[in-house]
Amino acid sequence: MKKIWAWGALLFGILYFTLPLVGMTNFSLKMRRGEYSFEAYARVFGDPRFQETFTYSVTQALFTIVFGVLLVVPTAYWIRLKLPGLRPYVEFVTLLPLVIPAIVIVFGYIRLYNTSSWLPLTGSAFGTNILLMFGYATLALPYMYRAVDTGLRTIDVATLTEAAQSLGAGWTTILARIILPNVLVAVLSGAFLTFAIVIGEFTMAALLNRPAFGPYMQLLGANRAYEPAALAVIAFGITWGCLGLIQLVSRFQKSAPPKA
Repeated sequence: MKKIWAWGALLFGILYFTLPLVGMTNFSLKMRRGEYSFEAYARVFGDPRFQETFTYSVTQALFTIVFGVLLVVPTAYWIRLKLPGLRPYVEFVTLLPLVIPAIVIVFGYIRLYNTSSWLPLTGSAFGTNILLMFGYATLALPYMYRAVDTGLRTIDVATLTEAAQSLGAGWTTILARIILPNVLVAVLSGAFLTFAIVIGEFTMAALLNRPAFGPYMQLLGANRAYEPAALAVIAFGITWGCLGLIQLVSRFQKSAPPKA
C-alpha cells in the first residue's frame, strides 16, 4: 500500500510540473492557425532586443560568477582553516538574501549609491552595471557559499595548506593552485546556479533600468501572445540546462571523508 501511495505521489508531482510546460510549449507552436510551426521562436531569436538583453545578462552572469568566486572561495577557506568559530555567523549572513526581498535590497542600493552619496554608482551606465552585478552576487551568495563550503568539507584543508607552506607556497598560490582545483566541481555548481539566477532576475534590473533579459521577458509578455510562451520555454531550457550541468559535474564531486 505504501508503494502505491509513493508512486501515486510521484506521478502527481510529475504531472503537476510537466503538464503546464507541455501546454505552454504546445501553445507556442501554434502561431500559425491549424499547424505547428517554430515561427514564434524565430521571431524571438530574430528580435534585436532579445539579442541585446540576452547578451547583457550573460555578460553580467559571467562577471557575477567571477566576483562571487573571488569573494566566496577565500572567505570560506579562511573560515574553515583559521576561524571555525565564526562559521555559524557567516552562514547566517549568507542566508539573509533568501529572507530579504530583492526589492528591499535594490532600494537600499539606490538610496546608498545615488548621485548625492559618497559613492555615486547610479550616476553612469557603467556604475549602475557594477551595482547590478553586486546585487546579483548578493542574491547568489547563499548558493555559491554553500556549494564552496560543501566542496571544502571533502578535502583536508589544513594538511594541504601545511604541505604547500612547507614547499614555500604563498597564500595566493595555495588558493589558486591547490584549494581552487580541489573544489572546482563545487565552484562550478555554484556558478551554474548563479547563471540561472542572473538570467531570470527581474526586480533589480527593472528598478535600476538596465537592459537585462528578465525585464525583456516581462515587456514581451505584456504585448505579445505566442512569443512570450516561446521565450518562457527558452528560459526553462536554459535553467534546466544549468541544473543538468550541476548534476553532471556533481558526479565528479568527492564524497566527504568519514569522521573519526
